[in-house]
Amino acid sequence: PLLGYSNEQAHDRLCGAQHADSSTPTSQHSLYPATKCTAACRSHHACEDSWEEIQNMKTIRAENEVEANKLVNNYRFGFRKWKSHVTERPFEGRSDVVKELYSELNVIKPHSGHFITCGNVAYVLLFGWWVSLAYFLVGTLMFITVAGVPYGKLCWKLCCYFLWPFGNPIHERRFATYVWLLLGYPPLVVVHSLACFISWILVFTIPVFKMNARTLGVILLLPPEDVSISHQDYETKALLCCYHAANWYYYKYTIDGINVFAANLLPLVIVALVTGYIDRENKYASSNVKFTIAIGSIIPLSYYIGMGIASISAQSNFAVGAVVNATFGSITELTFYITALLRGHQQANTCLEEVVKAALTGTLLGCILFIPGICMIIGGLRHSEQRFNSRSAGVSCALLFISIGGVFAPTLFSKAYGNLVCDSCTNSTGANSTSNSSGLFVCHNCHYDLSNGTLFHNHVQPLVYTVCSLLPIAYIIGLLFTLKTHSHIYNIHVGEVQVSGHHGTVVHWSRWRSLVILILATVLMSACADLATEHIQPILSQPNISQYFIGVTVLAMVPEIPEIVNGIQFALQNNISLSLEVGSCIAVQVCMLQIPILVLFNAFYDVGFVLIFSDQHLWASIFSVILVNYIFMDGKCDYFQGTALVVVYLILLAQYYFAPSPAGC
Repeated sequence: PLLGYSNEQAHDRLCGAQHADSSTPTSQHSLYPATKCTAACRSHHACEDSWEEIQNMKTIRAENEVEANKLVNNYRFGFRKWKSHVTERPFEGRSDVVKELYSELNVIKPHSGHFITCGNVAYVLLFGWWVSLAYFLVGTLMFITVAGVPYGKLCWKLCCYFLWPFGNPIHERRFATYVWLLLGYPPLVVVHSLACFISWILVFTIPVFKMNARTLGVILLLPPEDVSISHQDYETKALLCCYHAANWYYYKYTIDGINVFAANLLPLVIVALVTGYIDRENKYASSNVKFTIAIGSIIPLSYYIGMGIASISAQSNFAVGAVVNATFGSITELTFYITALLRGHQQANTCLEEVVKAALTGTLLGCILFIPGICMIIGGLRHSEQRFNSRSAGVSCALLFISIGGVFAPTLFSKAYGNLVCDSCTNSTGANSTSNSSGLFVCHNCHYDLSNGTLFHNHVQPLVYTVCSLLPIAYIIGLLFTLKTHSHIYNIHVGEVQVSGHHGTVVHWSRWRSLVILILATVLMSACADLATEHIQPILSQPNISQYFIGVTVLAMVPEIPEIVNGIQFALQNNISLSLEVGSCIAVQVCMLQIPILVLFNAFYDVGFVLIFSDQHLWASIFSVILVNYIFMDGKCDYFQGTALVVVYLILLAQYYFAPSPAGC
């Protein structure tokens, strides 16, 4: 049904027929009016075309206008797809599962299940035994002091409690002044702080963090006679009451709108900067460790950049949102590419240029094959078959064809007109190519010579500049087509969800805060990218791993991890259209924006970047686009098609893994 109508009613209403049932559920609370197709259906053919489009029309509900704008931006071509909310959601309107995540451990609730769960048993092994032992030792110390006997009794009670705290509430009997002994509280502060740190880092054990934090801040500051541990279940309030040590749904937990995983990874940035710029001589950390930390720090910075882009776009008009997305949408990848090219130019290391090209190709392959594939697999396991708008997917595929054709046109041109030069040629007798001996020669490291100025400067370079001028124009035309003249192909209608009570829209990040975070994250990204390229050489020097493989995997896909997570979440919500758009949008931006910017940068500051790719990059990218276009034809997908994409992606990775290192590495 479409917006409350059956298929037949929707078809008749679209073509102007009158129906007795005139109630329209979306007409009262619409934040963005639905596409008005009736005026366009003046002819039979127009009606049939609109009927084909309207079958894919999607109605989305939003809590407020800011979230509605963000949802609409998700379906706009060129805008970064973002899953998390940019506004605070009314707590009473959340699901019971989410309410449980943010609840304090001070309410006794009816519980009918068993307390012996995998998470609770894991708590005993990870935390319970050593926290309980600490209380036993501190309690013994309190008994030795004689004056601290009441606290010793409390510590021994808590010793049994923290060994298995589940279902045993701690009560307060009466109010009293806070008193605590100097010999008992400090060591327990260390114990509980360590438990808090470990349980918070593990994320899924955040209930253990809450339990230790509440014990440290409340229970241990009460006189011992005011604390009792009992099995009473008729009270509704308690000082501390925990039922489970772990909860899988804590992956949804946010802090000021930031996912807990991104918040936990943010200290990696500080560690990367400290170890990278202070320990210059690698006394405390090797280059491999510094490279790993620097690459890992890109993940939270990419998330913060995405959150900042989504926040500004959701609070601004279309023009501002488009400028912000075009400016900062590719900043993560461009920062690394430009930094690597600059360092390679300074060190006269042509290997870094090949690594950048491998990273560009790896991003294309990952966004064309892996992201849609893994989303189809995970979404298909929950939903047997998922459907998407085949026409909008066709637009993305057409732009991909244009992108790949334009980016690899100079490569095909150089192969058609360049001179093939082979090095290290030997015949069956072992003589080199300069000898006069006859026989079959075997050549290694063959490449097309572009060093002669005639071919490169008079033919290849003008072609590169021409292509890099046309690709952004094609991108702008794609924006006009999908956002202005033919925006109806996406058929998105946003309605307002009715929530109880009156709640104003509270945005996590204001425009100025988002802009400051964007600029700060970009600066930190530049520093981390500089450290990554500085310490990448030991990784590239590994004899058993091709530099191509490092580029197409680690350097290409690590910055895209937040996008992969967003795509998977869309697929789990049966919104596979956005999952597919996540990958195709990034791939199009790589070809139509990032590569032309790199060429423009090289034109003003020559770092030796030549838009000529190896054969493996060329054919892998072309084959991937053809395969994805074939799978997207019917407008539906399942986990089998996703498996096919992922398997092809892994096969291509295997080729890169066993491929010889590029020339100059």
